[in-house]
Amino acid sequence: MNTAQFTPAGTMTAEDLGRIHLIGVGGVGMSGLARLFLTRGLPVSGSELREWPSLAGLRALGGTIHMTHEAANLDGVDTVVYSSAIPQDHLEMVEARRRGLRVLHRSEALAAAMTGRRTVAVAGTHGKTTTTSMVTMVLQQAGTDPSFVIGGEISEVGSGAHHGTGEHFVVEADESDRSFLIYRPYVSIITNIEADHLNTYGDLASLEAAFADFARLTDPDGFIVTCADDPGGRRLAETLRAEGRRVWTYGESPDADLRLSGMASSARGVRYLAEIDGRSLGEIRLPVPGRHMGLNSASAVLAAYLLELPVEAAEAALGAFPGVRRRFERKGVADGVLVYDEYAYHPTSMTLALQTLREVAGEGRLIVVFQPYRLYRTRDLQAEMAAALGIADELVLLEVFGPGELRQPGEGSVALVEAVPLPADRKVFVEAWDDVPAEVARRARPGDVVVTMGAPPISLMGDQLLDALLARTGGAGDAAAVGTGVGPDGAATPAG
Repeated sequence: MNTAQFTPAGTMTAEDLGRIHLIGVGGVGMSGLARLFLTRGLPVSGSELREWPSLAGLRALGGTIHMTHEAANLDGVDTVVYSSAIPQDHLEMVEARRRGLRVLHRSEALAAAMTGRRTVAVAGTHGKTTTTSMVTMVLQQAGTDPSFVIGGEISEVGSGAHHGTGEHFVVEADESDRSFLIYRPYVSIITNIEADHLNTYGDLASLEAAFADFARLTDPDGFIVTCADDPGGRRLAETLRAEGRRVWTYGESPDADLRLSGMASSARGVRYLAEIDGRSLGEIRLPVPGRHMGLNSASAVLAAYLLELPVEAAEAALGAFPGVRRRFERKGVADGVLVYDEYAYHPTSMTLALQTLREVAGEGRLIVVFQPYRLYRTRDLQAEMAAALGIADELVLLEVFGPGELRQPGEGSVALVEAVPLPADRKVFVEAWDDVPAEVARRARPGDVVVTMGAPPISLMGDQLLDALLARTGGAGDAAAVGTGVGPDGAATPAG
């Protein structure tokens, strides 16, 4: 995607878009944008081919959902919105241009919704969704009623978007297609920078340059926040400070502006002491485990401090943080086996997630059910991915999820499973989706932790695993949160 062809954030508002139609409205990103527009009182329609869970909520808010893709869906529409997952020759895209309608990328439509607000944009290779959720909850706790659009749903809240009355707008800024260069933030948070999306950028240097360009778009009256513990974040801070920009850092590093000490993580959660400018901000506690969660929360604490919000609001919000769906999400327990779902698919985030799940497993074993996401990533980062998967006691590997990609002989999960440093009897490649639950049920014992991890379709596997585990007891076990399960055909690439 070449952002030079798109209009950066400016004076256009959401109200200027008129009647809005979103192609592929069911995906997380697109459904969140649709929800934002609907709660803002704007007329919204969308098209889909599958009944995504988000669609019922959009209908309840007054959205019109067409379960087809056809030209008639655009009748009466002023603006058509698409994501990077929608091809330019999609029939509704072709029809929109033929009719002379305004056609906007999702990021452009989102930028219009931000006009007139102080935008807090969260970017980074890992932790964007969690950090955006944390910042949002801190602002809500402080009583500012922010607008927000998040790439996931805050657990127990059930919404990834909201139109608020306050001056702040919190948004997850996606670097994968360079669309984050469209935004004009007041606050830019960059959690970390590591090699990813090299199909877009080519190499790490180009990716780091794009993050620097994103940071330079920050309002001169605002500020930039990044992690002193992350090598990419540290290099970025040095570059930007040399240019005279306002950069604040956080981390356990001695020279971090917001310094964290005494960080401890267990199955009960993570806690640490925070200090800035020689002033103690007290102890921050989260009910979710993982050092990476602690670092994510620190960026929210620092942003709140610099926005002159009460530290007590940050402490209270983070102390009640429920997590984000598909980020260390507990699916249930059956026959003594605890099942989690986790979105991680990059080696670094995989390693952090599995180390945390290892803490949760305790004396039990950790069984990983992994579906890689994108062939280029699986090929280019195979050694690092294999090392991360080696943290598991047992591995069940599905084929790579890479819509539109052509797999060459020897590529994909067959090569990956060979590279994982586990004994042959403790790792297996299972080609057929429907064979996975039985394989996991055969391997798992009471006291074990099983995690489904990786590409979007794997999130549908957790309920099927619980069903299979429950079936071992004749349906009379200690199951919780057991669902019917849906096969991978219901999990096309999210259009958002």
